[in-house]
Amino acid sequence: MFSLAIVGGILLNLGAFFMFKGWAFRAIVVYLFADICWVIMAWQKDDLLGALFISSGMFLGFLAFLKMRSGKMRKSLNTDESHEKA
Repeated sequence: MFSLAIVGGILLNLGAFFMFKGWAFRAIVVYLFADICWVIMAWQKDDLLGALFISSGMFLGFLAFLKMRSGKMRKSLNTDESHEKA
């Protein structure tokens, strides 16, 4: 029997695999679906504060996804910020 915790965990592992492969956009979408599973699970257990925190994290993750998608987030992991010219 599958529970929402198992489905969310599988999605979390899938998102981590996508991030490992360098597919950040796909990973974020999968992470958001995993979060939906956990919000529903928290709601069913009457953990409204947990559902609120998970939902706020989902919202911030979605905003990061939109910022990445629009091209406004152009930080490279290969550059050292301490040596950049102002």
